[in-house]
Amino acid sequence: MPVNVDRLKDAVEVLGDRVRIRVYVKPEGRERRLRLEEGELVFHTDEPPLEGRANASLINFLARGLKVSVKNIEIVHGARSRSKVVEIRDVADPDALLERLASIVDEG
Repeated sequence: MPVNVDRLKDAVEVLGDRVRIRVYVKPEGRERRLRLEEGELVFHTDEPPLEGRANASLINFLARGLKVSVKNIEIVHGARSRSKVVEIRDVADPDALLERLASIVDEG
């Protein structure tokens, strides 16, 4: 079930035409999904944390779910850590992006 946008405020920062999302990645799971667990966004992926595969899985998941180009998504902090900050650039309507984000997040 999707979450309310207000529940994402601790994990999201809007900076003009950029949106930053703090997310924790759990690799080598059974499926790909984004959950809100104890106030933190957690991305579960079936990819291992090798050669950037878990990072690529996160970026592709967000690109599809948020309907933005992969080239506009970058991990700006934590590329080699499980705790990451992902930046989405060239966001025309941050409110609409946050609504789409809420629609792809499951309650944990």
